[in-house]
Amino acid sequence: MAGCNRCDLRRSANNIVFGQGNPQANLMFVGEAPGAEEDKQGLPFVGAAGQLLDKILAAIELNREEVYIANIVKCRPTENRTPKAEEAAACLSHLMRQIDIIQPKIIVCLGAVAAKTLMDTEEKISAMRGIWREKDGIRYMATFHPAALLRNQSLKRPVWEDMKKVRDVYQELMARGDRLVTYSDC
Repeated sequence: MAGCNRCDLRRSANNIVFGQGNPQANLMFVGEAPGAEEDKQGLPFVGAAGQLLDKILAAIELNREEVYIANIVKCRPTENRTPKAEEAAACLSHLMRQIDIIQPKIIVCLGAVAAKTLMDTEEKISAMRGIWREKDGIRYMATFHPAALLRNQSLKRPVWEDMKKVRDVYQELMARGDRLVTYSDC
């Protein structure tokens, strides 16, 4: 990806922010794009939104070592703007390759860009959040992006309701004995 020139984002980015976590995770979280801190460190969700995501994971009895975290686009859009549709489309094959390798059973789309791109829909995030969908054998759920929660506290309750559903399905999956390897095992 270092030589990627499918869009203009790579030209202004300091780092490619590919992904982080358990490469054999059953549960994957996908956001929209790296922010300033992510671009600086080369890791996804390490800024304020990432700290909130860590708290959300802890509340549903999970941690980063159990899940995989990535973004639709791998390079930071200038001024933290929302990625354009053509940028998301240009980077989508990279994410799809990650999904092919990791083979998650559940993908949580964090925000509208992730949900619209991965679920191939134009629905508003407020209309599709909290609803399970299945595509290619993977269960998907969209919810609000943690950055949105930092701007609007009233979104915390709906995200908590969504995350409880994710926790319950994930725990059911684990109880059935589906693949679960901890990051320390790899």
